[in-house]
Amino acid sequence: MKILIYMLMLCLFITGCSIGKKDNPNEKPEQKNVSTKNVNYTNKSNKPNEKAADHLASLAASVPGVNDATAVVVGKYAIVGIDVKAKLDRTRVESIKYSVAESLKNDPDGANAVVVADVDTYERLKQIGKQIKKGKTGEGILDELAAIVGRVMPQVPNDMIENREKNPIKDNDKQLPNDEEQELRKEQNDQSNNHLNK
Repeated sequence: MKILIYMLMLCLFITGCSIGKKDNPNEKPEQKNVSTKNVNYTNKSNKPNEKAADHLASLAASVPGVNDATAVVVGKYAIVGIDVKAKLDRTRVESIKYSVAESLKNDPDGANAVVVADVDTYERLKQIGKQIKKGKTGEGILDELAAIVGRVMPQVPNDMIENREKNPIKDNDKQLPNDEEQELRKEQNDQSNNHLNK
C-alpha cells in the first residue's frame, strides 16, 4: 500500500513540474535550413537512350536471318523491331525472333526488350525512332509504344526459359544422313573444344 502511495505522489510531482513550464518570449524558435534544387526537365537529353537503341538495333541486325533492325528505348525498357525476308514461314520468323531475344538477354540495355517481327510495327518503330532523334518526345509517342507492346505477343529476353535437356540436338541429328551427321558431330566437338581452350 505504501508503494502505491509513493507511486501516486511521484506521478503527481512529475506532472506538476511539467505544467509550470511557460514559453519564454525572448527565446527564438529553432531555425532549420531548407535547401531546394531547381531542375529543368524540358531540355532533357535522350542521347543515352538513342545510343542504347542504336546498340540494340545493331545487335539484333547481326543475327542471321535479320535484314535490318530498329529499336526504341524508354527508360530501362526497349522495343526492338526486326525486318526479315517476306517469304519466310511463321516458325522460321519465330525462331529468328527467339535468336534475337537470346542475343539481347545478356545485354544490360536489352534484358527488358520486347522483340517484334511484324512489318508494320517495324516501320512504325523506325518512324518513332526518327521522331525521338529529332527531339519530339511526349505522351503521344508513349501511348503509341504502349499500343504496340499491347498488340503483339513479345519474345522477352528476361522471360526466356533455359533448355535444361542434356542434348536437345541429338533429335535433330537423326534427321541427317550418316556422313553429314558425322561431319556435324566433328564440327560441334571442334567448336566446343575451341570454346573450352579460350
